[in-house]
Amino acid sequence: MKKAFSVPALAVLALCISSAARAADVPPGTQLAASQEIVRHIKDEPASLDPVKAVGLPEIPVIRDLFEGLTNQDASGKIIPGVATGWQSNDNKTWIFTLRKDARWSNGDPVTADDFVYSWQRLVDPKNTSTFAWFAELAGIENAGAIVKGTMTPDKLGVTATDATHLKVTLDKPVPYFVSLTANFSLFPVPKKVVEQFGDQWTRPGNLVGNGAYQLESRVVNEKLVLVRNPNYWDNAHSVLNKVTFVPISEESSATKRYRAGDIDITESFPKELYGLLKKQLPGEVYTPDQLGTYYYAFNTQKGPTADVRVRQALSWSIDRKIIAEKVLGTGEKPAWHFTPDVTAGFTPKESFLQQHSQSDLNAQAKSLLAAAGYGPSKPLDLTLLYNSSETHQKIAIAVASMWKKNLGVNVKLQNQEWKTYIDSRNSGNFDIIRASWVGDYNEPSTFLSLLTSAHSGNIARFKSPEYDALMDKASRETSAKARNDDYNRAEQMIAERAPIAPIYQYTNGRLIKPYVKGYPITNPEDVAYSRTMYILKH
Repeated sequence: MKKAFSVPALAVLALCISSAARAADVPPGTQLAASQEIVRHIKDEPASLDPVKAVGLPEIPVIRDLFEGLTNQDASGKIIPGVATGWQSNDNKTWIFTLRKDARWSNGDPVTADDFVYSWQRLVDPKNTSTFAWFAELAGIENAGAIVKGTMTPDKLGVTATDATHLKVTLDKPVPYFVSLTANFSLFPVPKKVVEQFGDQWTRPGNLVGNGAYQLESRVVNEKLVLVRNPNYWDNAHSVLNKVTFVPISEESSATKRYRAGDIDITESFPKELYGLLKKQLPGEVYTPDQLGTYYYAFNTQKGPTADVRVRQALSWSIDRKIIAEKVLGTGEKPAWHFTPDVTAGFTPKESFLQQHSQSDLNAQAKSLLAAAGYGPSKPLDLTLLYNSSETHQKIAIAVASMWKKNLGVNVKLQNQEWKTYIDSRNSGNFDIIRASWVGDYNEPSTFLSLLTSAHSGNIARFKSPEYDALMDKASRETSAKARNDDYNRAEQMIAERAPIAPIYQYTNGRLIKPYVKGYPITNPEDVAYSRTMYILKH
């Protein structure tokens, strides 16, 4: 007998929405090409097509076509139903997901709640050494951390099937944005029967069974992966593309050449130095959408001149972010007036202190702050700015050092190190100021703001504030989106006041797309793109 679930008063609830938001949304009267086939560039040969064995960017676009999680993202990055039609929680700690009855594996078997239990336990099982096992712990799934460490068994993971279409997830802390995490590929289901039948060979063509809109037809290593429609996908009727070919090419310049030759319809990137030329030669085909990432400088808050908050504020305020974004870079980047990017879901930023003043006013106030800290013409401030070797990092460092010299009289020694040495310096706190960046693990402000909590391993500035930690803990427990947004804005205000970091610019993610390709979600800040939303115009 199926158990009934009532909706609590404070429940977070999502219901089914129109299929147009899920799959290809083709306007009436659109003339489609007779051949609905597309060639997509990926940056390297996928390490694996098994969600548990995936390593990073090359395989994720392919896995998104072959499998489907509880939720998906729409073109703007908002969470929409996937295998789950709805979800509810009254405390952000216990979640109930209702699965659609028409979800099927590509072999026709039903997709059930037990498939998710098996797959999530498989993710955290140490014997599978999943690169993304940490994601279950980050998501707060009960006992995930202990299981990954090997001190508990996988069957103790906080996920159970109450029946075939209801999945209960128990977290070890309130996570108000948990539903958004279920769109991550590491939490996609895999078919137990097939995995156990074929072992390590289960992802080979002919063996692989998925629940996504496409299925694997063939694969030639380092050449191509060919996917075709999955007729058993629950929303197959709204897909348009019949064939998707993924081509692995590591060199941006090579991928760009093949795009220009007509061999590729969508690239994953293009060489930054060709931006101006490509804009001129390929109008309407060059895209630099906002990305969920921020480039920043971290100050050493524990020792040296930057341990003084007045010094940190002065240095941050006197960086002309518009010049960095528009002149030094000039490929669509935006100034970072706060740490959390504008495109982050669940974040409505208040105008920051930096936005409320002209750059000349900020420079004047910065000069006064530095004088109050004891620095001036008779006692200039000497600092070292550390960055990992890269032409872009160097250009930005030179520009910022010049601003600090001109506006504040600060003497800056530029120091570049190769990646491993730079990481060692960063980990040991051997720096005054260091270049850093953060790209969100998920689309919610806490992926950025939690970085500056005392216990976070990514807190490069070693910023310690019990008040800030308490505020972030409070935000994680809020059931009201408005209250949570207020907490996040207060956190941004505290970052501006204490200046452990100086956000500089917001990232973009450049790519080339043929004019006849429609349905690519270019406005999605996490660049989550499903082939089932795309179609080819007659051309």
